[in-house]
Amino acid sequence: MIGPLRIACAAMCVAFFAHPSMAQEDLAAQARAAAAQVQEARSALERSKSAKNRVKALTQTISSFEQGLSVMRDGLRAIALQRRAIQERLDQEEIAYSQLLGVLLTMDQTPVQAQILHPDGPLTTARSSMLVADILPALQKKVAVLKADLNELSYLSELQQQVVGDLETGLRSLQTARTDLSRAISDRTDLPRRFVEDPSKTAILIAASDTLDIFADGLDMIAVNMVNSSLPKIDDRIGTLPLPVSGRVIRYFNEADAAGIRRPGIIVATSQQAIVTTPTAATLRYLGPLLDYGLVTIIEPQNGTLFVFAGLDQAFGEIGQVVPAGSPIGMMGGNSQTIETILEQSDKGAGAVRTETLYIEVRQDKEPQDPLIWFRTIEG
Repeated sequence: MIGPLRIACAAMCVAFFAHPSMAQEDLAAQARAAAAQVQEARSALERSKSAKNRVKALTQTISSFEQGLSVMRDGLRAIALQRRAIQERLDQEEIAYSQLLGVLLTMDQTPVQAQILHPDGPLTTARSSMLVADILPALQKKVAVLKADLNELSYLSELQQQVVGDLETGLRSLQTARTDLSRAISDRTDLPRRFVEDPSKTAILIAASDTLDIFADGLDMIAVNMVNSSLPKIDDRIGTLPLPVSGRVIRYFNEADAAGIRRPGIIVATSQQAIVTTPTAATLRYLGPLLDYGLVTIIEPQNGTLFVFAGLDQAFGEIGQVVPAGSPIGMMGGNSQTIETILEQSDKGAGAVRTETLYIEVRQDKEPQDPLIWFRTIEG
């Protein structure tokens, strides 16, 4: 070998600073944006304490938390997938890299005189020099790839720690906001009433109804002192109303389930403890357990139209109240996700986990209609 080889090998072994890749910059930008949204939600949570309409303020705050934390969960999943891909690549190349580093280390310890002269003479020394010159680019490339992978792995680890810290803080604040919302709804006294419920007639109607059709058709009988005025028509908003919960449609209108049962509504998969809100101003016509639908809330946005939401864990409000658009009327079930659960899901490459399902039915003049005609969805 010749003297320049020692210099080239030393240069290859020196650690160099690698600029973040485009994927790293995207992940970092996503993390910063999500952290900023969660921080703003935390500030909104503080401001909600003095808000005139605390229920509305807390509902918007929870929505902001959920959106920001959802982006963080997506970011963690992307980071975990990228880290795993790099680690698997490093594991596969571990033997080759170890051999390479061993050769470089051995060469670095060889006396200079032995590197300059070859025992077979000057001609062989020249040939060795040319051979080394041929393999140097390949060695440089391998070392560069190794350093790039190690730098990216270190960068992703630091970014993951940062996101996990922001996520933990956001999850605690979200739980506080949910507790405050439940308390604020219980203390709310400013909602107008369109009628007063007769509990005995409600019990009779439930006992006499063996289908949702029969129950919905008999709702007028439970109302006492009904006010004749009604809410503005929403016919011009058909197709643009927001879904009452953030999620994905997994069963469509009149589509058979695994047991072959068809129902005139849709099922939306959503996250644990998701807030369910009114798509528009409406009268609460019923809330409570019903048949095999679980906990049900029925609202009337205009005369002759009913929106049925079933599968709730909690229902907010009182029968007969008129609630404004975007008001929380319920919450889905499930436990609050812990950071450990989220990290486990991220390591497995799982996306947003939607374990809760909300059944939605629309009835116009006592006839079921496809809810996707009324609501705006991502699929639409």
